[in-house]
Amino acid sequence: MVGRSLAKLLESRADDLYVGYGLKPRIVAVSDNGGMACDTAGLDCARLVRAKEQKGTVAAYGGGGHGGGSSSKGKGSSSPTAAEMAEAVSGADVLVETTPSNYKDAEPGMTNITDAMKRRMHVVSVNKGPLALAFPSLNELAAYNRVMFRFSGTVGGGTPILDYAKNSLSGERITSFSGILNGTTNYILSAMAEGMSPKAALQDARTKGYVEADESLDLDGLDAAAKLVILANWIMGMKVTMPDVSCTGIRGVTSADIKKAAKRNRVVKMTAACGNDALTVAPVTIPRDDPLCVNGTLNAISFTSEHSGTQTIIGRGAGGTETASAILRDLLYIRQGITSGAYG
Repeated sequence: MVGRSLAKLLESRADDLYVGYGLKPRIVAVSDNGGMACDTAGLDCARLVRAKEQKGTVAAYGGGGHGGGSSSKGKGSSSPTAAEMAEAVSGADVLVETTPSNYKDAEPGMTNITDAMKRRMHVVSVNKGPLALAFPSLNELAAYNRVMFRFSGTVGGGTPILDYAKNSLSGERITSFSGILNGTTNYILSAMAEGMSPKAALQDARTKGYVEADESLDLDGLDAAAKLVILANWIMGMKVTMPDVSCTGIRGVTSADIKKAAKRNRVVKMTAACGNDALTVAPVTIPRDDPLCVNGTLNAISFTSEHSGTQTIIGRGAGGTETASAILRDLLYIRQGITSGAYG
């Protein structure tokens, strides 16, 4: 979904990007579970989207592109190997990594990212798995190979949470932060606050397509923990990974807990917090007038700084279009780095 949204965004904003930023991106290879399309002269975004929507795979692109992996050999459908992708993108400047997050071994994203960096390609990732499990080492690998590593879309989707903390609060020392980083659990808890049972709220979230195929990523707090790790490393300069997070999901939250909080004019929210070198994801009660008390699928995060006090940013979380806009921001950042001569 993210890749398709990015292709649509690049197509619709092609003129603006060229006039305003001098950016005329050329997509030379795209892969999915069904195979690959590649053309060193550049793939047509509209045709890519049609192939995906009508045939279910970019391998059906045809013409200048071609299928990769087993699908191109008539042996059924499979995703291309890392070696096949590496050959297809030879000479490209940037890899955009959008494979699903995997918090067990971070594959195939980890291999895709490290291979690209070793080939001196800049990387934009919206895959949280590699960053959650190996953020410090990936940053070191990027620095060693003098490439840029950007990941704005991993936290907050289209809401520029990472950029805000890093740039708008530059010069300040952020001492702690806490926030609602998973829209699915926030939707479920919001529905429970309106009177739904936990089971009904979860089913409602499933029906609306908010819940991950692997429900544990949302319900057990793994998605929020991954985002917390990324924030702690990027903003606080910590060197932490997923095992460093104390994580409790929302499965144990009952209707009685919601009602008990309401009697005290408070609400139950699952927050991710970093303070005093401790990383925690857990359901907590907060006052109704707290800036973090947002409902539905909204995300919110408060940064407490040494001199500026507490600043809160609120916005929509993950979504195809929102995440694609974050990728575009990262591509523009990389474009600026290349044209400035800071990076080759």
